[in-house]
Formats: sequence, C-alpha cells, structure tokens
Amino acid sequence: MELFRSLIFVPGNRRDMLEKAVSFPADIMVPDMEDSVPLSEKGAARDTISDVLPVLAEAGRRVMVRVNALSTGLLEEDMRAAITPHTYAVNVGKVETPWDAQQVDAIMAAAEARGGLARGSVRMVPYIETALSVVNAYAVCSATPRIVAAAFGAEDFTVDMGTQRTDEGAEVLMPRAAVAIAARAADVTALDVVYANFRDEEGLRRDTLVGKSLGYKGKFAIHPAQLGPINEILSPLPEEVEYARRVVEVFDEAEAQGRGATSLDGKMVDVPIVKRARNLLAIQDAISASGRQG
Repeated sequence: MELFRSLIFVPGNRRDMLEKAVSFPADIMVPDMEDSVPLSEKGAARDTISDVLPVLAEAGRRVMVRVNALSTGLLEEDMRAAITPHTYAVNVGKVETPWDAQQVDAIMAAAEARGGLARGSVRMVPYIETALSVVNAYAVCSATPRIVAAAFGAEDFTVDMGTQRTDEGAEVLMPRAAVAIAARAADVTALDVVYANFRDEEGLRRDTLVGKSLGYKGKFAIHPAQLGPINEILSPLPEEVEYARRVVEVFDEAEAQGRGATSLDGKMVDVPIVKRARNLLAIQDAISASGRQG
C-alpha cells in the first residue's frame, strides 16, 4: 500500500526551499510549477525542479510534480521537465472531463517516450476543482489507468461558484464528499483540501478530521508545521492497530473451523469487519516501512 497521508507544496522556483523540504515528514513532496510560481518564473521553476529531482530521489523522497492546467498552454513544456525516472506522479489542475484526463495522459506518454521511459511509468493525480469537474468526478477518476489519486480543490471551486471560502468549509462540504465518493468508486485515493490558515493548528485538526470522516486518506499542506497533525490524524491509533490484529486473529481461527463469522468483545466479526481491519494493518505496515510515523 502506498502512503498519501501528507503532501506538501514547495515553490518550484525556490531551490533552497526544495532542498530544505527533504527533511520534512511528508509522505510526498510536491514541487510546484503552478499557483505558487508567477508566470515570469515558470521557466525557472521547470529548470530548478528538473535539477533537484535526482537529489530528492537520492534522499528517498517520493515526488509528485504539480504542473499547470491543460488550458494554460504550458503543460507540454512542464511535462518535459516533470517526467523523469525520479518522478512518482504529476498533479494536474482543473481536469474537468475524461477527455481532459486522456489528453494529459497522451502528453505524459509523449514525454515518457522522449525520456526512454515505459508508458505509464509516471502516475497522474488530477485536481477536481470546478463545478463541471465535480459533476464529472467519477468519469475523470476512471478516465485512464495512470490515475492513482484525485484531489479536491476548494479554493478554485468556490471561485468557480462565486462563493466565499471559509475556515469552517460548509460551502464545500457537498462537493468535497462527492469527490471522495467518486475516487473510492474509481478505486483511487482521495486527497483532501489545503487548510490555508497554517498558523491555526486547532482548525487544521478539525478540518482534517472532517475530511477523514468523508473518506479522504491524504491531505495537502502548505507549511511544514501542518505535517505532524495531518500524519497523526490520518494514521491508525495504537489501540486501533491492536484491535485490528485481534480481529484478524479470531476470524482466521473461525475460518479454519469452517465458520464465516465470529465475535470479539461481544461484537460480531464478519467479512466486512475483517476487510477494514486488514486495510488498517496495511496502512500501519506502510507507515512503519516509511520510517515517518508523524
């Protein structure tokens, strides 16, 4: 199982920040060519990211490069820099239709071919952040096998809707839930919204818990101080891990005796309960293997 608990954006035109981010406890680093980089600096961001990717890979970091949207006309040049043997995935903004996702896939395939990489070597993570993309969320998430996760973008969604963005997030609760459901239906990981007030840890914790309750397995961060709380909340608790182990143990014993269900601590244990337990244990195993508990 691949970890997506925490992902941190780092401006792609800032080599010093990219190199410093190697020490951050994020599951995935996201060098950014898009919103954090002004138009005049896009070329510098491409060059800097391309230079730093081998350094990040040598440090054992998984990297998802954030590129500009298909509609900007910048995507093909972005992909030339982003598609490398050191790149895990690219994060693409404003993917509104399956056609958009397939066009991005074709551009990625061309960049892979130029770089001598097999088609599909680099994964795709579309941003779903407009009314049209929310309506098309499942179709977008299932448009190509290259898609491994999907992200909901609340800031651009509220701009598209002409509404105000608030810390409480009531204005995006419905589309936020819809994207998580669509991602699950397409069997890809749902990645949650940025919490913009990075000095408000209590608000971040509250927002992360809401996302977790909706089915989000990972969350983007814009400041390293956000990574600890995100990792903590999106990781299994020790007591949850212990209970999951006990669930699997008693079920395996029951199954060996020809029974399809049993009980533990006065509660029924059947196949769905065991699936949940095994999923939780797989997450814990991935966390342990990563060496980043929090």
